[in-house]
Amino acid sequence: MRDQIQKLLDELTAGNDSRLFVFDLHIEREENGIVSVSGSLLTKDQLSTLTETFSRQFPDLVLDSASILIIDRPNLPCFHVSTNFTGYYEKPTFRVPLLSELPYGTELEILKEKEHWVFARQQDGYLGWAYKPYLAEGAAPAATHLVIAPSHELYAEPGMAAEVITRLMSGTGVQVEETGGEWSRINANKSGWLPSRVLRSIESLPQTLEERRRTLLEDSQRMTGVPYLWGGLSGNGIDCSGLARLLHRWIGIDIPRDADMQCQAARLVEPPFEVGDLFFFAEDDDKRNISHVGMSLGGWKMIHSSRSRNGVYIDDLNERKSLMDIFVSAGSFLKEL
Repeated sequence: MRDQIQKLLDELTAGNDSRLFVFDLHIEREENGIVSVSGSLLTKDQLSTLTETFSRQFPDLVLDSASILIIDRPNLPCFHVSTNFTGYYEKPTFRVPLLSELPYGTELEILKEKEHWVFARQQDGYLGWAYKPYLAEGAAPAATHLVIAPSHELYAEPGMAAEVITRLMSGTGVQVEETGGEWSRINANKSGWLPSRVLRSIESLPQTLEERRRTLLEDSQRMTGVPYLWGGLSGNGIDCSGLARLLHRWIGIDIPRDADMQCQAARLVEPPFEVGDLFFFAEDDDKRNISHVGMSLGGWKMIHSSRSRNGVYIDDLNERKSLMDIFVSAGSFLKEL
């Protein structure tokens, strides 16, 4: 019977996406018709599902769930990234691959802490571990502009000969405090000067479908040649879904972090494809297992961050049979306003 109960827990674990949910349970003991389970769940709804499923499959047993910790709770503490950039990890250590990266100002709900690390939830629900010394309590000041370069130096004075204070990464939200000529004084994790050309006012983000497509086409060229990095989201290195997410952020649209999530959330589109449509690929025989995404530049021509090419480059699917063979579908997050 214990093996059957463990099988149920394993099935429920597999059915809960670890990027969005916590389902970490194990059997403590089984005696006198009572099965004691301990561990962690993210929400009370998960506990209700567990209880109902257990009762249905094992009507002669009683589930003792008193030792299960529900991590989500009211009034979770809110922090924001206070350094220029930091990683987001599956475990509380730097010695694991990146899940994603977080620019200055990214807001996080803190679910639990472990030594110098916090288990956090982004505003879109994406879970991961962040290094607490790189965070500050509360929300960051509201941004007025976005950095639309892969990355750029922040200077102490307006001019390339001035002292470099730090480097700001693509998609970072900043406050512009002063503009003089071709330079703007901004405030982020540090204050300093940036060329105004690498900033885009949030108030002037493209609004029409035509403007958004045109801006996506122009913006995509900024990222050409950026190297591939699993979990990357900047000019230091970027992965395929990170590129799609960044390009959409630059025009004011938030999309899910990973390729399979993007595929699931996007509106299905058919040929002829237009600029900004996303192409989804599965690199094995399971067409449900989306593992790659690129953005159409019009028709079958696309820009993507490719491991095989080690970075962001343009490919035409009509000329790349290896890509066409694993093409699954296309979707879009663009629509008429």
